[in-house]
This record gives sequence, C-alpha cells and structure tokens, in this order.
Amino acid sequence: MASAPRPSPVSFLLRLLSSHPSLTTAIHAALLKSSSLSSPHNPIPATALLTAYANAGLAGAASRLFDEMPARDAVAWNALIACLVRHARPEAAAAAFHGMAGSGFPPTAATLCTMLKACAVSRAFRPGRQLHARSVVSCHGDVIMDTALVDLYMSCGLVKDAMRVFMLTKGPKDAALYNAVLSGCVENGWFREAFSMLRCTVLNGISLASALTACSATANLAYGMQVHCKALRCGFDSDTIVSNALIDMYSKCGRAMGARMVFDLMAGRNVVSWSSMIGAYSRHGLGVDALDLFQRMEKDAPMVTPNAITFLSVLSACGHSGLVDEGRSMLHLMKSKYRIDPKPEHYVCLIDMLGRAGQIDEAWNLYCSLTASQNKCSSAICVAMLNACRANMDVLRGKKVAAHLLEIDPRNPGIHVLIANFHSAIRQWSESDESRKGIVKKGLRKEAASSHVSLG
Repeated sequence: MASAPRPSPVSFLLRLLSSHPSLTTAIHAALLKSSSLSSPHNPIPATALLTAYANAGLAGAASRLFDEMPARDAVAWNALIACLVRHARPEAAAAAFHGMAGSGFPPTAATLCTMLKACAVSRAFRPGRQLHARSVVSCHGDVIMDTALVDLYMSCGLVKDAMRVFMLTKGPKDAALYNAVLSGCVENGWFREAFSMLRCTVLNGISLASALTACSATANLAYGMQVHCKALRCGFDSDTIVSNALIDMYSKCGRAMGARMVFDLMAGRNVVSWSSMIGAYSRHGLGVDALDLFQRMEKDAPMVTPNAITFLSVLSACGHSGLVDEGRSMLHLMKSKYRIDPKPEHYVCLIDMLGRAGQIDEAWNLYCSLTASQNKCSSAICVAMLNACRANMDVLRGKKVAAHLLEIDPRNPGIHVLIANFHSAIRQWSESDESRKGIVKKGLRKEAASSHVSLG
C-alpha cells in the first residue's frame, strides 16, 4: 500500500508562518537555508514572509525583503503597497504604485482599493479622483471598490460625490457600503441623510453606533430611544461599542439616569464606558457622583486603567461642582499613580476650577509656571486664565493675559471678542470698543453661531 506523499518543507514552513507569526524571524532563516527565497520563478514564499513582517509591524524588514526578491508578481507588489499604507507611509506607497506599473504589472482591484485607503487617510482627493477614473475602466460594479470610493470622498468632505458613487453602485449593496455612507454622513454633519440611510441598511453594531452618534450631535432623544429599542430587538444590547454610544447619547440628550441605566446593564465595560459615564455626570454638574464612580472604577475594575480622557472628565466634574480639593487630588493621582503627563486641557480644567472658587492667586501661579514652559502653555490655558481674571475682577493680571493671548494667537477673532468682553466686565468701555474694532481693521471674521435642530 502506497504511503501518502509528505508535504514539502516549504509548504510546512508557510503554514507555520500563518499560524505562528511570532516565529517569523526563525522561519525567515529556514527559508533562506532552503533557498526558497532566491527562486526566480516562485515569489510565494517571499510574499508570505513579507506579509508576516508587515503584520508584525516591521515595515522596514518587509521593504528590505521585497527589494531582495529575485521574482515579483502583482501579489507581491500589492503586499508591499498594503504594508506601506498600513504603516502610514503614503509617499512610499505611491512610489511603489508607480513602480508596479513600471514593472509591467497593471494595478488590480486590490491595488486600487489600497491606494484609495491611503488617499482617504491623507485626504488627498485629487489623486483619489485619478484612482476613481482608473477604477471605472478596470473594475465594473465592484462593491468593495465603491466602498473604498465612498470612504475616500466622505473623508474629504465631498458628501455629494460619495452619495453619487453609492447611487450608481451596480449589483447588491452590502452592509460595509451602507455603513461607509452612514458613518460618513454623520462625520460630515449630514444627519438627516444619516437617519434616512438607517432605514435602508441591515442593522449591525457599526450602523447603530453611527446612528446614535447622529442622535447625540442633534440632541434627538426621541430618535435615539428608537435606535435603542432596535438595538435591544436585534440583540446588540451586549455590544460594548453600541452601549458606549448609548451612554453618550443619553448624556448629551440630558438623561444622565438613562445613561446610568445602560451602564449598569453592561456585561463588559472598557475604559471608554467608565469615562463616558463619568463624563455624563460631569456634563450634568454631578461632581460627587462622578468621583464616586471613578473610585468604584479603581476598586471594581482593576483591569481597566483610567486614561487621560477619564481624568479630564473627573477634573471637569470637580470644576463644575466646586470640588477644588478633590480636583487637586485627582491631578496628583494622575501623575503619581498612573504616570500620565497632564495635557493643556487638564490644566485648563484646573485653572477654571480655581477661578470659579475665587482662588485666583493659585490659578495665577499655575498659569505662570505653565507659561514658563513653552511646550505646556496654549491659547486655551490663556483663555481659561482670562476668564478667571474676569470672574474675580482681577484687572492687572487680566490685561497681562490679554496681551499674551494677542501675541500667541493674533489672527483669531474669537480672542478679540473675549478680550472685549473682559474689558466690558471691568467697565473699561473704550478698550472694549477698541478690541472689537480690531477685528474689522485686521480683516478678521468671527464664525457665525449655529445650533442643532431636532429632526423629528
């Protein structure tokens, strides 16, 4: 009886490479020893190894391996381009794209989709349009290509172009295409179109989260509750991303208790869940509840580590509730226990907190220390200090901050308005008028105010 043929060593190594990426370096050495990488007729082993290096985050090693390949096919070129795009090297990807064509390999649908992704990330709509023209010639009715095109145009703010691609898609539209349109409409503020799209698409976690983001942005509680019901009916109530979006929606629609109900029913919570719920309490001025929840997070969720956003929410909650001592403790805890370096926005919260509490001297000392460190001071910190001076009628310090603001952000019309308001608060009417006239003299233009309207 004849025995079954034994698999070749190269086939065994390639299977091992796909199942054990940590062995990439060792398998590379074995493939070199077997001379498999030097074959002028079989680029498959080298391409598989290149992909493994790319997946391991070693873009340099992948590029060097490609340069050493004696034989390359379209698959190898696509693997290199995908590696470069994945590791945020768009210029190198573009060079490889042109090199592929120069080597006699016309771009495939996979090539074009990868390059469209690179254009979307860098918002390069002109090269993207050129790729679109190529796709019309080579890829007829490809839903994956159309999804990449929609993502490109949405990323560049060209919603009408994206919708046109969607409407002209031939054949069945899949969930990925619907989600690209839905999330793109939300990101670009086309909320009515997003709600309309939701009625057409097959619901999944991405579409539900996008719809809830639209409800949050428009403070549309009625529609948000409908989406919540759909999530429950479709079994997405245990989806962490959807639950986090529900917490945010209820919070921004003025329903802190609704947010807490969703939070309490979550089977698994991540740092976004805890931060969102703490932020909900902060938004509603419930500083004590925010602190209690933070302490519960430290006690009951030891595997979830608070991040900079978590502390920003806690500091904001303390500031809006007058919990100055607790706010100071949070900033110290952030640095000492969790080794998180406070960003300007954290210091903005602290200065605002001290200003609200009338502790202007401490706020000023903090502001001066931040000003001395150029990499920590920002216009937002100066604005917070100016508001603190206005609240405490500190004329001398306020004028110094105003002068500093004009030095670091002279072309911002909002800064001139804030300074004018400061002078009005301290009853220096002529200086206030001069600040407002400065907007006109310098040709600055303040953005018109806007508000969200419920879409019903």
